[in-house]
Amino acid sequence: MATDIKALGDQIVALTLLEAKALADYLKETHGIEAAAGGAVVMAAAAAPAEEAKTEFDVILVECGAKKMDVLKAVRAITGLGLKEAKDLVEKANSVVKEAMPKADAEKLKKELEDLGAKVALK
Repeated sequence: MATDIKALGDQIVALTLLEAKALADYLKETHGIEAAAGGAVVMAAAAAPAEEAKTEFDVILVECGAKKMDVLKAVRAITGLGLKEAKDLVEKANSVVKEAMPKADAEKLKKELEDLGAKVALK
């Protein structure tokens, strides 16, 4: 019995905030349990660390596409690399063009490269 209680407690602590709210609502509506029991469930879920929203993105050139020269020129302008380094970056699959960029800047850069025919990913 004690292991069942421990397992149940571990499951409750692992609940997301929405799941904890749904559990609190269920306990209140079905069993008439509220306040202390429902609040404890919500408080336990709220104490669990929330996943942080990602604020920085890497722009990754998946494939340069048909307009390789245009993509090469753009990559040189973006990165400041020399011709050989930029060519190596463009020819290599899944190359990181820029790292740790704000989301808006990363999306702008992605669109710029995609307009040239490249396939780009943000990670």
